[in-house]
Amino acid sequence: MPRHPSVYGNLLRDLIAQHQIDCWLVNTGWTGGKYGEGTRMPIKVTRALLNAALSGELANTTMRVDPVFGFKVPVQLAGVDAKLMTPRDTWADPCAYDAAASKLADMFAKNFAPSSKADAEVLRWLPVASRLAAE
Repeated sequence: MPRHPSVYGNLLRDLIAQHQIDCWLVNTGWTGGKYGEGTRMPIKVTRALLNAALSGELANTTMRVDPVFGFKVPVQLAGVDAKLMTPRDTWADPCAYDAAASKLADMFAKNFAPSSKADAEVLRWLPVASRLAAE
């Protein structure tokens, strides 16, 4: 990236606030394990999630908070296996999932080092492990 990640974090935060929009992160990659062990997220699931986001259905569904990353995740959605809504449950080895999630959280922490130019509002959305490491 040509600029520090905090620049993009601040910009995204400002655009979301300015346009008063919902912002959705959709897993279009792997489920059930790391690359080579899991499988691609089914395109049917990706389409169902995108259609629900565009129709407003996602904004009105029951959510849970991801324990590592802190964002809201739908508990269920018509046409989507509820197990896919909790990635840890799709891995054969939940401890391997925990290690992979922790590693990803650590990568965020390195991008948002204590010298970060991000303001407190952006930093509060870092993964839980990253927030704890930054304190």
